[in-house]
Amino acid sequence: MTRELVCIICPRGCGLKVEMEEGRILSITGNSCPRGVKYAEDECCNPQRTVTSTVRCDNGRMISVKTDRPIPKDKVFECMKQINGATAHLPIAIGDVIIEDVFGSNVVATENA
Repeated sequence: MTRELVCIICPRGCGLKVEMEEGRILSITGNSCPRGVKYAEDECCNPQRTVTSTVRCDNGRMISVKTDRPIPKDKVFECMKQINGATAHLPIAIGDVIIEDVFGSNVVATENA
C-alpha cells in the first residue's frame, strides 16, 4: 500500500510517498530533510492532533481553548465530548487549565476572560 502525504513540518511542503505492508513502513521517499521521515513515520503509525475549540463560561460567554499537546487522532471526538460538556469559571487567563488529563493532555484557555 502507498500513502501520499504532504509534510507540514516546514514551509517546503515536501510530497512524501510511504510504502507500507501489514502496518509496517517499508520506505519513505520525497523528503528533503530528516524531519520529513519522522513526520511520515508519526503520521502513518501514530497520528496525533492538537484540538482547538471553545468552552462556555459560567456567564454564558465562549472562550477559545486548545489541548496543550497533541492527542491520538482516534480520540479527537471523545475529547470534543468532554470539551462540549465543560464550563469554565471566570476569571480566566491564557494557559489556565480548563479540563485536566484529556488523553494525556490538558485543555487550556487561549484567551483571557
